[in-house]
Amino acid sequence: MSDAAANTKQPLRPIDLEGLKALGAKAKMDPTKVNTLKSHTECEGIFRMMTYCRDLDGHLIDEPPTLLGENNAPNPSEAALAALASCLLVGIHANATYQGIKVYKLECDLEGDINISSVWGVGDTGEKRLGFTEIRATFDIDADCSREELEELVAWADKWSPVANTMRNPVPTTMSLA
Repeated sequence: MSDAAANTKQPLRPIDLEGLKALGAKAKMDPTKVNTLKSHTECEGIFRMMTYCRDLDGHLIDEPPTLLGENNAPNPSEAALAALASCLLVGIHANATYQGIKVYKLECDLEGDINISSVWGVGDTGEKRLGFTEIRATFDIDADCSREELEELVAWADKWSPVANTMRNPVPTTMSLA
């Protein structure tokens, strides 16, 4: 990159540092507080699902044609990967902001290995693990800091990511009919 190009680099839109500090202080006041997040999903036919969170417009989930969907949106497993990457990048950006590190580029590529043969009701009761068996994340970050500092930001985000920890740790899940 030329010196002129380097001088025109623009950092990502900044996070409000005072707002970030206030969120942290509020959390420290009651570290046992638990928030309940909610979503509502409606099947629109075939494998097309519309999910609603808070007062936002619906978020489409679909399957690719190879899984008998219409290829209109990410499938549920791809959406899980997207949620993980987004959560990790939120953590990296927030911690970089706390540390006064300017970030110019913040990207994450995820790959997840999954065997879906047993989810289609084929009666496969083998010892296959359901869900992802491995997820690999690769980060592409351009920031005003050393590689070691970037590695620390990634490690910190991984350690404290709610989505990463949900994937790593068993979560009691109950199902019931309305």
